[in-house]
Amino acid sequence: MRRHPETLHARTVARSRLFRVEAVGLRFGNGVEVEYERLTGADHGAVLVVPVDESGRVLLIREYAAGTGRYELGLPKGRVEPGEQPLAAADRELQEEVGFGARRLTHLRTLSVAPGYMGHLTHAILAEDLYPQRREGDEPEPIEVVPWPLADLEGLMACDDLTEARSIAALYLARDYQIKRR
Repeated sequence: MRRHPETLHARTVARSRLFRVEAVGLRFGNGVEVEYERLTGADHGAVLVVPVDESGRVLLIREYAAGTGRYELGLPKGRVEPGEQPLAAADRELQEEVGFGARRLTHLRTLSVAPGYMGHLTHAILAEDLYPQRREGDEPEPIEVVPWPLADLEGLMACDDLTEARSIAALYLARDYQIKRR
């Protein structure tokens, strides 16, 4: 197994309300020194929730995504607040964005998006045994909830507005977890 490179420095070179760009100097075991840039954000990570109702439908959301400049279909998500555990954050986001709480929450996997330059981790959480529970969130407009049979992932993958890799990965993780549990 390889040794981690030695960190020579890590300094912030740009900052916004949500993100920091850091320059990180590294020395590898063979003596080569390189400076990388990495994007960091929510230090406590984020959650992505796969809410599945009693009839086996996943409750997706459609909301505006500034990154693509259009409405996107995906899963409820949000950052883990300081001092908050991922399962609690998942239940909170579910209540804020979908209007349900969950009696059973299962951590499926922790995902990265682009680990070569992003230090952001997302916890994929399966939410089951749902019950109505609305909590006030910070969304600028009401979010559309779109129920879809989890068993029909092939049909869901044909939707042009479902493009987020984290959501797609979490849907397959949740389906496979439920199949193995049977």
